[in-house]
Amino acid sequence: MNVRVDPVAQPNEYQQLILGWLGDRDPAEVQAATPAALRALVADAGPMARDRPEPTEWSVLECVAHICDAELVIAGRYRWILAQDRPEMLPYDQDLWINRFHAARTDETIDELMAVFEPLRAANIALWHDTPAADRTRDGIHRERGPESYELTFRLAAGHDLFHLDQAARALSAVRRGA
Repeated sequence: MNVRVDPVAQPNEYQQLILGWLGDRDPAEVQAATPAALRALVADAGPMARDRPEPTEWSVLECVAHICDAELVIAGRYRWILAQDRPEMLPYDQDLWINRFHAARTDETIDELMAVFEPLRAANIALWHDTPAADRTRDGIHRERGPESYELTFRLAAGHDLFHLDQAARALSAVRRGA
């Protein structure tokens, strides 16, 4: 799959790319499996978890941090969509978040990231299961991509996990090749 899609300039292509990673899989099952996959990837990377394959590419730990940051953002989006009528959903610059909150932190650990991520992810999956099917069609207006329903947003989050897990695995392979 083409990973060079610009989510701002090519919003439809971005959605299709991310949904392609999910395919026909159950988004709640994919999301429930993500914490263990993140921990396993960081454990496999060992001391290379912080190494970037290239100066402008994320390390394994930065990919994990991005998934954690995304969960913070998406938790709000889910709740705005379900509670308000067609709320505006603000985008965020993922590179700025990585650079501001994670890149310079040489002491950040997978346990710190997961202490935020795991309970929030569990709450978001519970919200999904507790939401009636009719309410999953409620939508918000993403400033860059336009209308997105709760269901689409939830499915995108699952595909986003898979995309960035793959990115982290590729980063680790590249670091190992360069070591």
